[in-house]
Order: sequence, then structure tokens, then C-alpha cells
Amino acid sequence: MAKPDLMERVVNLCKRRGLVFPSSEIYGGFRSTWDYGPLGVLLKRNVKDAWWRSMVQLRDDVVGLDSAILMHPRVWEASGHVQAFTDPLVDCRNCKERFRADHLPESGACPNCGAKGSFTEARRFNLMFKTHVGPVEDDASVAYLRPETAQGIFVNFLNVQTTSRKKPPFGIAQIGKAFRNEITPGNFIFRTREFEVMEMEYFVPPEDGPRWYEYWCQERLRWFVELGIPEDDLRLRPHEPDELSHYSTGTSDIEFAYPWGWGELEGVANRTDYDLRRHSEYSGQDLSYYDQDADRRYIPHVIEPALGADRCMLAFLLAAYHEEEVRGEKRTLLRLDPRLAPVAVAVLPLSRNERLNPVAQEVADLLRPRFMIDVDDAGSIGRRYRRQDEVGTPRCVTVDFDTLDDRAVTVRDRDSMSQDRVPIDKLVQHLEEQVSA
Repeated sequence: MAKPDLMERVVNLCKRRGLVFPSSEIYGGFRSTWDYGPLGVLLKRNVKDAWWRSMVQLRDDVVGLDSAILMHPRVWEASGHVQAFTDPLVDCRNCKERFRADHLPESGACPNCGAKGSFTEARRFNLMFKTHVGPVEDDASVAYLRPETAQGIFVNFLNVQTTSRKKPPFGIAQIGKAFRNEITPGNFIFRTREFEVMEMEYFVPPEDGPRWYEYWCQERLRWFVELGIPEDDLRLRPHEPDELSHYSTGTSDIEFAYPWGWGELEGVANRTDYDLRRHSEYSGQDLSYYDQDADRRYIPHVIEPALGADRCMLAFLLAAYHEEEVRGEKRTLLRLDPRLAPVAVAVLPLSRNERLNPVAQEVADLLRPRFMIDVDDAGSIGRRYRRQDEVGTPRCVTVDFDTLDDRAVTVRDRDSMSQDRVPIDKLVQHLEEQVSA
């Protein structure tokens, strides 16, 4: 199917099946804010868990952190966000809409009304949300909602390094909410003003920065492929010199082929010693590291892989969405990696017959401690298979009348639709081999 059509179908599926809803929908919604429904919150949690497992659990050189959203305002002065975290803003004099100057079409026409030559001169617009702490709103009470989680890691560098007894190279990982007052949010959950960031700061000796930068570019690219995104839909794009952030000597974007074209999925940046050095200057605290083995002191350089959980979830959905014809009928399915699927196993009694219900409940009770399951007994078995296919459930377990005699169930595979007969007392082991990480 055409890429634009793909986006429309995925968005419709998300709304219809309870993955993502417009926020405050009964009030007409609120621009660029979204709520995750019962299946969406499971999918997003699985994406975050897969990232955490790869970045923290399976490594001995990375530890975790959960820092506060509100931080001392001097943090954002030191980081450069107060002065430099801006986008070029223009207004259309004709329709009064606002746009990022660097996102305008080459034709110069307004994306909203089509007028040409109607834009104002570009001016800088700071993307941080400003608020006040305490009962009095004055300059002394100003605070910001964090636009990234990285600064919470940098200001805790000494705390974490000392208590965890790590020495470079080592990393600190964090998952948390961030907020950016985007001028032109859009493309569903791709660009929003409130989002969740999965970020890791990897602290290395200065001379090792380039080597670890290359390592993390390839390591993060590999993660997406392992979880099911085709290699042809991914590319690694190094930034041109005029694209680099003020703190970076090298940045590469892992880009995904979204329906509207290539777009950033994750960024990997060599931040050098910029952040620790700036926080040392502004706080008066020494954030250097003393290497006893080499008998030298230095400020570590930092390699940062960072991505949005929401944007990442969208890429997995787009890559997994498939339609095919089966016996003259359209079948929609999400070929999600089993580790990401919102529901791992669906338990389906063949009918609502009172003889089947106790066995179906027994099977559900057996599986629930090990897997996220769904029990569905409404409609024909074929219709229920289709409902599970379109939300990516890897396996369906059918309890039928033969189960009453042979104490076995039918296990159906989502992708191939093949079926196996499995004894109930071996069901957990069978499913763990197929759907567990």
C-alpha cells in the first residue's frame, strides 16, 4: 500500500483498538497531546522495557537513574538551553498560522493557506515551557519543565559515580517525560509537546570519545533491526557541520522511512566534556574524574544515544502493519516482535458453552502469572482470531470440546496461522519458548 495510506490506516487502527486516543477528546482535543489506551500503554511499556533491558540489564557498564522534572533554573543556564534552545519562527500574514522557518516548503507557499510571500521575518523562539514554583509569580520563582532528561544525569554524575563505584567508560540511563513547546507539532505521535525520552549518557576518557561514538551508532542501529524493523527502512545519517548542536563535535541520526519520508528515530551525539564542564563552572563543584591507575584527572567526554519512546512506538507500528488476503477476506495484522506485542497470549474458548468456561478459566489462571493475556469469548472463533491479529497478539490458545477429553489446547501462530495441539501441562513451557525474550 502507498506510504500515506499506511499512516492513515495505522492511526485509525490505534483509535479503533484503544492504542492511542486524542487527549481531552470530549472537549474537542488539545493540539498535539495524546492519551495511551489499554493496549497502547502495554505496547509503549514493552518498548521501554526492551530498551532498558538492552541498555541496562544486559550490560555491566550502565546503571539507571530517575531524576526530577523540575530542576534548579541555573541548570538550564549552564546547559545553554535558556540562550540557545530555540527554533526560527515565522507568521503567515494571510492566515495568521505560525511555522518553523526551516520546515517551510521550497516553493515558499504557506502550508496552511497556500499564500506566497506572506511570511514575517524569522525570529528565535525558545522551546522550553516556563512555569513558577511557589505562590508568588515573579522572576525569582521561575522554573522550566525539562526539555530533555540528560541534564538530570549530568548534575548527578558525581552522586552516581561515587555510589555505584563505576569508572569510565560507564553510562547512566534514564526514561522520563520531557516537554518542548514545538512550533509545528504533528504527524500523530511523531512530534508532540509532551513526550517520553529514553536517554543514556556514556562517560569516557577524552581520547576514547570518537571510538565510543562509532560503537553506539552501530549498537543502537542493531537494536531496531533485532526488534523487527527491516534494515531497508533504516539509515544512519551523520549531521552536516551546520546542523550540529552547540555541544556536539559529531552527531548521527538513525532515521526511519516514515510515510512522509526519512525522519529522525534516534540521535547519537558526541557531547564532549561540554555539559560537565559547564555545570562545574556554574555550580562551583568539581565534576572531574581522577583515574588512579593512570594518575591523572580529567573531565569525561560523553556519548549520548537518545530517542523518544512515542516516536519509537510509531516506527514499530508502521513497520509491523500488514494486510493480506486469506480465503477471499482481508486480514490485518501487526507483525510485532513478541517482546513488544501488547498482549502475548489470547485465551479463546471455542464458545460460551458452560462446559468450556471452567477449563478456559483454568488455562487463563495458569498463563496470567507468566504472560500478559486476554480472554475473549465474544463472536465466532474466526472473528476473534482476526481481532487478535490486528493488535499483534503472537499466539492464540483455543479451548475446544476435545480439550475436555484430551486435556490439550490448540495454539495458533499469528503470522503463519499454523496450529499445534499442546497438552495443558506443557503449555507454559511451549509458550515461553515462542513468545518470551
